[in-house]
Amino acid sequence: MAPLSRMPLETARSLRVVLTDIDDTITTEGMLTASAYGALERLHRAGFIVIPVTGRPAGWCDHIARMWPVDAVVGENGAFYFRYDRGRKTMEQRFWASPDELARNRAKLDAIEADVLASVPGTALASDQAYRLADLAIDFCEDVPALPEAEVDRIVAVFERAGAQAKVSSIHVNGWFGDYNKLTMAKTLLADVFGMDWDQARKAVIYAGDSPNDEPMFAAFPVSVGVANIRAFAHRLVSKPAYVASGRSGEGFVELAELLLKAKGA
Repeated sequence: MAPLSRMPLETARSLRVVLTDIDDTITTEGMLTASAYGALERLHRAGFIVIPVTGRPAGWCDHIARMWPVDAVVGENGAFYFRYDRGRKTMEQRFWASPDELARNRAKLDAIEADVLASVPGTALASDQAYRLADLAIDFCEDVPALPEAEVDRIVAVFERAGAQAKVSSIHVNGWFGDYNKLTMAKTLLADVFGMDWDQARKAVIYAGDSPNDEPMFAAFPVSVGVANIRAFAHRLVSKPAYVASGRSGEGFVELAELLLKAKGA
């Protein structure tokens, strides 16, 4: 992971799409700071396509798509994308699974929830679970005392024994049924809405993240960046980001935005 400051100017100038995680990438200690939100707005106003790609729930993503200075949002680790058309005042939604599949998967996730909460003491259902449509989020440090890494691995193992996918973020273990992740839905969104094929996307996109559930994105995009707190998870990553910011969390995202805006002359 090279320092972000070493990104060549010509590389920065070639980028026009910013895909970014939210928790501990844009936010800092659970807070959306004025500087980080301002960085999003400055990128959007400068003409960058800005798309959060998050593990957060559908209920939050409806709000983000409507009210944040972004072009769309991918949520629940790739279960869907939402895009709000401000001119027509309509929300476009695309889900990976059909309504029937979502219902069947929810029943299986309910069983996993009971298993995790019974077998891994100290865990809790994520506080935002009520607003989720496609996945199950188990809290290991957001609203509960932080669990040791070995206990986080036990949560992952419960999901995997049941045949579910499981990804570790900086605060939750997210699990779901389906052959999707952040990358598959981001690719679908870029093609559907912005007419970008995969070759175009790889040349135009930068991805920013902070944790293991961002690894498919780090692996896919040649230009990717981790905020400084990615170092705590580096031992879990086979595919690391190409660059790492000097700032943690939202400060690192602001650092990235300033680099891109400077390269663009904005």
